[in-house]
Amino acid sequence: MPSPPTIDRPTEAQAVAQRYLTRERRVSALVVVVVVSLFLGTYLTTSLLPSLVVAATLLIVARAPLIQSHGTVRLRTDLDSETVVDSFTGTTPPVLAFQWGIADEIEHGDGTVTYRVSYLFGLRSVEVAVRTETETTPDGERIELDITVDGRPWATYTVTVHDDGDETRIDVEYTSNRRFGLRRLPQQFVADRYRDDALTAQGYTVVERDSHFGL
Repeated sequence: MPSPPTIDRPTEAQAVAQRYLTRERRVSALVVVVVVSLFLGTYLTTSLLPSLVVAATLLIVARAPLIQSHGTVRLRTDLDSETVVDSFTGTTPPVLAFQWGIADEIEHGDGTVTYRVSYLFGLRSVEVAVRTETETTPDGERIELDITVDGRPWATYTVTVHDDGDETRIDVEYTSNRRFGLRRLPQQFVADRYRDDALTAQGYTVVERDSHFGL
């Protein structure tokens, strides 16, 4: 059976994604250390029962699906509009650099791109699937990226590409299709630190970004 074709990933953006992954793992480990320290501190200063109550409370608060993210991003680039459309509908959409940039494997077929990502030293893995639909509108080419993780809805990106002559303008609106717990917030803050760098590495300038977290 022939092996699947190799998918080229923008090298500089992939390097940014790897830096994000390194920082995100450190922050996640720090969160675990803080939680364990709170449990042990309560146990040492009181007794086992209060420490178990604290641990259960922290676990519930950290994992309870409370928060949903959404926002908009405006980009511009010297790339022509056709090239931009191809990049957003291809195997490495610019706004998903943190997915394809850290993926161990990428598959493409039947209109869906799948990124397989392992963690915990390969003991666990997830599959991020992206299905793309395009539509020509009076405002420009409209692209919708529907993202699922292990078959469950995750997020939707709606991208509109405008040809402004000498440059191309891209308006992106995104929303998460599921809620996540407070334990995800440190990861989100780390991602926010590197998002613009990943886009810049692909030839896009971030003109405006508006992000929100809501209950």
